[in-house]
Order: sequence, then C-alpha cells, then structure tokens
Amino acid sequence: MTDTVTEMNQVLAEADCLVDEQQVHAAIQAMADAISHRLEGSNPLLFCVMNGGLILTGQLLTRLKFPVQAEYLHATRYRQETTGGILEWKLRPDADMTDRSVLIVDDILDEGTTLEAIADYCRAHGAREVLTAVLVDKQHDRKARPNLKADFTGLKVEDRFLFGFGMDYKGYWRNAPGIYAVKGL
Repeated sequence: MTDTVTEMNQVLAEADCLVDEQQVHAAIQAMADAISHRLEGSNPLLFCVMNGGLILTGQLLTRLKFPVQAEYLHATRYRQETTGGILEWKLRPDADMTDRSVLIVDDILDEGTTLEAIADYCRAHGAREVLTAVLVDKQHDRKARPNLKADFTGLKVEDRFLFGFGMDYKGYWRNAPGIYAVKGL
C-alpha cells in the first residue's frame, strides 16, 4: 500500500499541469451556460458516466438553473488500466428515456468508443435526442469516427495521458484539482 501511495505522489509531482483549477472552473461554467441555453424547458434526463464523469457532473448540476433529472450509468473500457479494451457495462441505465432529451456527461472524449456506445444505447431505448458533454476533448486523429465531437466541450487538450478532475491514472488522482499529463506519456 505504501509503495502505491509513494508511486502516485511521484506521478503527480512529476506531471505537467496542462490546465489549472481556475481554468477548469471557467470551462465548466461556459459548458453550463451552453447546456442551459440548449436544454432549458426540455425536461432533460442527464446521465453521469461513472466514475470519470462524477466530478464534472457534480460541478455542472449546481450551475444548471432549470429542473433536470440526474441519473448515472457505468460503462468502461479501461478498468484502471492505461489502454482501453472491450466495452463493459457495469450498470446500465434504467430510467425511462422514451421521447426525452438525454445528456450524457463524461470526463473525456478520447477515441469516443465508449461515449458512442452509450449514445447508441440511449437512442435504442427511445431517447428523442442524445447530446454529449465532456470536460476534455483529447486532440488526435484516432476518433471512433471522423469528426467525432461532443455537443458540449469544456477544454481541448493535447494527446497525452491525462488525469485529474475525474480522469484517473491507474484508478488514482481523479481528485487532482486541474488537468495533468503523466510525465513521458
């Protein structure tokens, strides 16, 4: 256990801070404003993608000034690893999506495979429209489909292994107050 704590403290100490906490909060406020403008009055259903979307969702919810039903789901490809695998549903959503606007909130749009699968699931279960919100869009050309973008994006960040504000490194540092890149990755 002590070795893990030591390793994780070293990862943070050596990491590059790409976006500081104040910049993250400003990006979340801009996202909340855009979401409010788009969804106010539509009775939306918001899904937090666990675990990565937890911090962003918590920050967004308090900034949305209209009624919103908030639920969660859990789908992952990483399972505390540093590379993605096959999509695994840990908890499928059970809220009625029929003829509703659905907003999926997650930490990052990397390749987009997980986000696309969740959106497809919601459409297949009757959602009128499915919108996506991510704190970070990682800039590269490996997206699941050409020109894949979230409907609401807080920050565009370089193609490195990121952690902080919901994103993890080997299951740790989701609680880091900014967006960090692991040294050498």
